[in-house]
Parts: sequence; C-alpha cells; structure tokens
Amino acid sequence: MASLYLLIPIAIIFVCIAVAIFIWAVKSEQFEDLERQGYDILFDENEEKKNEDKTDDEHTGKEKQ
Repeated sequence: MASLYLLIPIAIIFVCIAVAIFIWAVKSEQFEDLERQGYDILFDENEEKKNEDKTDDEHTGKEKQ
C-alpha cells in the first residue's frame, strides 16, 4: 500500500509530461501534413530527374561527365 503513495504521483507526472509534449507537437504543426512523407517515399523527384537525364543521354548518344 505504501508503494502506491509513490507510484501514483510519478504516474501523474508522466501523464502531464506526455500531455505537454503532445500539445507542443500540435502547436508546432507536426501533424499538419501527414501524407507528404508517404509520397516522398513513393515519388522521389530526384530519382525521376536522374531517369530523365539517362534517357536523354541514350537518345542523343552523349555520356554524362
């Protein structure tokens, strides 16, 4: 029973810290654009540019330096 007097305040402190971190994340717009990260993985713009450069070089017969 005596351990509850220690564990309950520690649990309340942890909950307050978790709520504070969640509020900070919402205010700093961490959850505004959830789909962009998924699109970045699927559609890498740099990879598309590399592929376009390779096909242009194959058609013109030039090599990249």
